[in-house]
Amino acid sequence: MTATIHRLLRSATVFAFLVVLSAGPGRADLDGRDGWVVLPTPHSYQDLIARVDQAAKANKMGVVTRASATVGAKKVLDKTIRGNMVVGLYHPRFAVRMLDASIAAGIEAPIRLYLTENEDGTATLSYKTPTHVFSPYMEQGGTELKALADELDKLFDKLAREAAAQ
Repeated sequence: MTATIHRLLRSATVFAFLVVLSAGPGRADLDGRDGWVVLPTPHSYQDLIARVDQAAKANKMGVVTRASATVGAKKVLDKTIRGNMVVGLYHPRFAVRMLDASIAAGIEAPIRLYLTENEDGTATLSYKTPTHVFSPYMEQGGTELKALADELDKLFDKLAREAAAQ
């Protein structure tokens, strides 16, 4: 089971990196997307990264993946773009329950936060709610997956609001 979780997490890391690299500077607004929570913050992009790390630790969540179009564009293309990072958070206590409910839902782990730098120097923290992320698997996962998603919704709300707070 542990090997399966590690393979799923590695696959999610690669996928997140490719998605982030494909996002151009003309991306659509984040607001108004079904299932998304968008939290503008007063913090700089670098400060928001640190605050997400602190909030994850305080809420006993592991930073499982980190993919940055900003870093990739600089390293690979020698191009500077505004701050952009996807941070995947999860913990084995949730992975085991998720996989017990639905193996297919494993593709969605870790749950990702999206950190974007704004033109004014502040940063925005966005994420898809776990209930939204796991919705395609609810029929198969039943009440166990629904209960897990509800629990994760509350945890991610708390964690994200802590990171975004003044």
